[in-house]
Amino acid sequence: MLTKEEMPACPVATTVSLIGSKWKLLIMRNLLARPWRFNELKKDLEGISQKVLTDSLRSMEADGIITRTVYPEVPPRVEYALSELGESMRPIIKSMETWGLAYKAQK
Repeated sequence: MLTKEEMPACPVATTVSLIGSKWKLLIMRNLLARPWRFNELKKDLEGISQKVLTDSLRSMEADGIITRTVYPEVPPRVEYALSELGESMRPIIKSMETWGLAYKAQK
């Protein structure tokens, strides 16, 4: 997680630094619907490597955007879900979806 001193001065740049990668946005898109397990995300996000998915999830967890819940079962079950902070980004992602649909309709 970035400290306040490490964050960009521009609030838009701060948001982009947190969720601006292609994969983080797609992970968030999925987590807006429901909690997901690692392998479910890996299968759904065509083209993502295990390393990139792991790094993205760890980064998003460190930034407080998602939560990681480990269930005490054999074998262990781990689920990723949006945190309260991640949920607060729902209108941003929804606006991006609306804009993208309108743009595609023009073409």
